Amino acid sequence: MFKWQLINDSITKEDKQSLIDHINIDGVRFTQGNKVREFEDAWSEWLGVKHSVFVNSGASSNYIMVSILKELKGTGEVIVPTLGWVSDVSPIVNLGLKPVFVDVTLETFSTDLEKIKPLVNENTIGVTLVHCLGFNAITDELVDYCKEKDLFLIEDCCESHGATYNGNKIGTFGDVSNFSFYFGHHMTTIEGGMVCTNDDEIYQYAKMFRSHGMTRLDYLQSDELGVKLQKKYETLYPDLNPLFTFAVPGYNVRNQELNATLGLSQIKRLDYNIGKRVDNLYIWLDGLNSSLFKIDYKTDGNSNFALPLIVLNNDKDRFIRVCQILDRNQVEYRVGTAGGGNQARQPYLKKFDFIAKELPNSDYIHEFGLYVGNHPELEKEQIVDLCHKLNEES
Repeated sequence: MFKWQLINDSITKEDKQSLIDHINIDGVRFTQGNKVREFEDAWSEWLGVKHSVFVNSGASSNYIMVSILKELKGTGEVIVPTLGWVSDVSPIVNLGLKPVFVDVTLETFSTDLEKIKPLVNENTIGVTLVHCLGFNAITDELVDYCKEKDLFLIEDCCESHGATYNGNKIGTFGDVSNFSFYFGHHMTTIEGGMVCTNDDEIYQYAKMFRSHGMTRLDYLQSDELGVKLQKKYETLYPDLNPLFTFAVPGYNVRNQELNATLGLSQIKRLDYNIGKRVDNLYIWLDGLNSSLFKIDYKTDGNSNFALPLIVLNNDKDRFIRVCQILDRNQVEYRVGTAGGGNQARQPYLKKFDFIAKELPNSDYIHEFGLYVGNHPELEKEQIVDLCHKLNEES
C-alpha cells in the first residue's frame, strides 16, 4: 500500500447520493438517455464548444476521432507524438493509416510546429496533438499551419482538462478533441470519454460512430441536425428501413445514465480540483533542485495531471537512486509517461508500417523521466518534504 498514491478516490458522498437518487426513480432508464444528453450539454458549456458526445472511455473517443478523420480525408499518414497513450496510435494502424512519429519537447511533453513541418508531405492527412500531463501544446502558428495545409487537427486532452491557451480551454482549437473521465483523471465518470467539436458534420459522424453507424434518431438524438441527416439517408436509400440504416462502419461505445449522473455531480468541483493541482505543481517545481532536475516547463495555462520529474545530465545512477527514494517513502510513480514512454518502442507496432526517425527527447524522457501522482488532497508539507529528500538523498 502506498502512502502517496497516483490516484485518490475522488467520488464523494454527494456523488454517491446522486447515483442512488437516480436509481430510485420509478421507471428509470439506465442505457443512454436524457442524463447523457444533460451531461454532454453541461460539458459543452464548461469547455466552450457547440457539441459533445459522451462515450464509454477515452480510448473509444480516440477511435471515433480517427474514424472521422478517415471518413473525411481517406487514407494517408497521420503525424502523432511518441509520448501519449496507446490509443493515440492504435486507431491509426488498425484503420489502415500510417503513423508518423514526431518527437516532443522537454518543456511540454508534447510536440511543436517546428518538429511537425519536416514530416508533412503529400500523403499527410492529419496531426494528433497530445496535451500530456496537463501541459498545453497549442500555438496560433500550429493551428494556422494545419488550416493552410488542410490537415485535420486532433487534440487529445485526456490528461489536460481545463488547460488553457490565450484564455480559451484546449480542446477548442482543433477540428475535434477528446477527454477521458477515467478514475484517476481530473474528474471521473468511473469509465468514460467525450468527443468535442464545433463542426456540425463531425458531430453527426461522432454520434453515428458511437452507435453502430446508425442514422436512427434515438441514437442521433432528435435535434435539427439529426432529423436532417436521417431524412438524407431515407432519400438516398428508400429501400432500407430507416431504423436500421448503417451509414458508417461504427462501434457500440455508448455510455450509460449512471456514468452521466456521476459526471454531472463531479463537474461542479472540476475547476476547484484543477486549481489545487496547479498549486501543487508550482510547490513541486519550486522545491526541486534545478541543477539535478528539470523545472523549466512551459507552465502557462497548465492544469497539471501529475508531477513530472526528469533527471538531468544523463545521470542513470541518480535516476536509480530517485526510484529507490520513492520506493522507500511509499510514493507511487510511473517511469516515462502514462503511456509507458516512447510509443515507437512498443511491440504492437512490429506488425505495422510506421515512420519513426530521430526521437532524442522522447528517448530521454523514456530513460530519465517519471511522474508521481497529483491530486487535490495533497498537503503542501508532503510535497516540500519529498522534494527535500529527492534533493538531498539522490
